[in-house]
Amino acid sequence: MAGEMSDASTSGHKQSYSIPCATEFRDRVLALAEARGVNAADLARSIILVLPLPVIEAAPDPGDPDRDDRETITLKSGPDKGKPWKRKPRLQVRLPAGFDPVLLRKALGLALSLERGEQRLILEAASRPTREAESAKARAETEQAHEKSARLMAAVHVLAGERLPHAVRTRDEALFVLGFPPGARPDASAIKSRYRQLATVHHPDSDTGDTSRMAQLNQAMSFMRGYIKN
Repeated sequence: MAGEMSDASTSGHKQSYSIPCATEFRDRVLALAEARGVNAADLARSIILVLPLPVIEAAPDPGDPDRDDRETITLKSGPDKGKPWKRKPRLQVRLPAGFDPVLLRKALGLALSLERGEQRLILEAASRPTREAESAKARAETEQAHEKSARLMAAVHVLAGERLPHAVRTRDEALFVLGFPPGARPDASAIKSRYRQLATVHHPDSDTGDTSRMAQLNQAMSFMRGYIKN
């Protein structure tokens, strides 16, 4: 529906719309149009051009006139020409074909609401991102962060090497888990420093946390405490 109306709003073909409405509503619309030096169709057109159609469709409908709200006109043709006739009050507007009269009534209601200050129209600069653009940007940044985290985890896994397939049983295995080369005999300070460095990487609370590696690191440190002089 919205797409059809969008096409209609740019069509060159116009038609006359009869929009039933309360007498008070009609008079207020005509008064606003006169004050602005335009007609009712111009008011409706301005709202349709500025606001997205879903916004207009969701606006309150001023509604049809009450049963007792009627206007008297004089018939201008036919066998009853010259006789008075009561009918529903209405607004006559010429606009491109394809619009729903109820939507046009809602558009005119929005024009009155804006005039009274009950609603405000805030136009954003074209350079300012829309909410949709900001949401899309946030999603893209989140995806990039996840990809970066995944690459970091993969790099840490490669650099950390293979885990022992069993619990730490020897000093050499403990030194292997702590990242020292074969045959190394680090002092207590070096062992404690290496443990703190690796714990920062593997602790479950870190972005690169690994519970199993942290558990094996703790095993290695517990094993090495027997060799560390306090």
